[in-house]
Amino acid sequence: MRVKISTWNINSVRLRQEMVAEFLREHQPDLLALQEIKCLEDQFPFEPFRALGYEFIEVSGQKGYHGAATLSRLPMERLATTFCPLDHARHVSTRVIAGSEDFELHNFYIPAGGDIADPEKNEKFRHKLDFLAVMNGYFTQRFVEGDNQQVLVGDFNIAPGEHDVWSHKQLLKVVSHTPVEVETLERLRASHDFIDTARLFREPDEKLYSWWSYRARDVFKSNRGRRLDHIWISPALKAAAEKTGRNGYEIHTEWRIKDKPSDHVPVTQILDI
Repeated sequence: MRVKISTWNINSVRLRQEMVAEFLREHQPDLLALQEIKCLEDQFPFEPFRALGYEFIEVSGQKGYHGAATLSRLPMERLATTFCPLDHARHVSTRVIAGSEDFELHNFYIPAGGDIADPEKNEKFRHKLDFLAVMNGYFTQRFVEGDNQQVLVGDFNIAPGEHDVWSHKQLLKVVSHTPVEVETLERLRASHDFIDTARLFREPDEKLYSWWSYRARDVFKSNRGRRLDHIWISPALKAAAEKTGRNGYEIHTEWRIKDKPSDHVPVTQILDI
């Protein structure tokens, strides 16, 4: 069974509802994880997406800020998880019913962290590190209990590798690529031996970006991007990703230059489970 999973920080789902619908029609993912939906649960546009075949929708909403939602053509069961120390709407965890090969999908919108990379001087940065620490504790414990085929997706707000940013040297002191964030994210990845699918079939020195600032006049001419959006899989699903090869992973860069786009683009991974 092939399962196509996409993730996208949409930066207001109501503002970009038609864009999401266009993506669903064009790319037909089985699951779409959205972040920064910026609405309460009862404001979410359920019916237009259900009309496109996404019958199963789980939403964690917050008025005007944050928020995450997972749309699925496959049945899902909501998991009771708590990750945000400030109780913001920043994640949705579900068990996806995929025949005999159920898996967990954890959809995250990790805090951006503000502008100062010092938790003593910047409460937003402290919040980011605390959020990651809670994630680390949760998945460390889950790994002790066993690998239940887990997929982590979302806007992690960290570009971990030297070639996940347009200039490693110039961004070392910029929040999203500072050593403390990169090291913290790596500890999280190692907590469950997660595999970053972006690098399974891509060379380490290949530049990969999923976010470009709104400040850029000509986005791809300057190409000052960062890879902030991620799809991680637990070891039990590594073979499922490897079966789909290089073409199983895609960053949909063309969506950054649509009319009134998000500053993030969708990222997709196909799993053959």
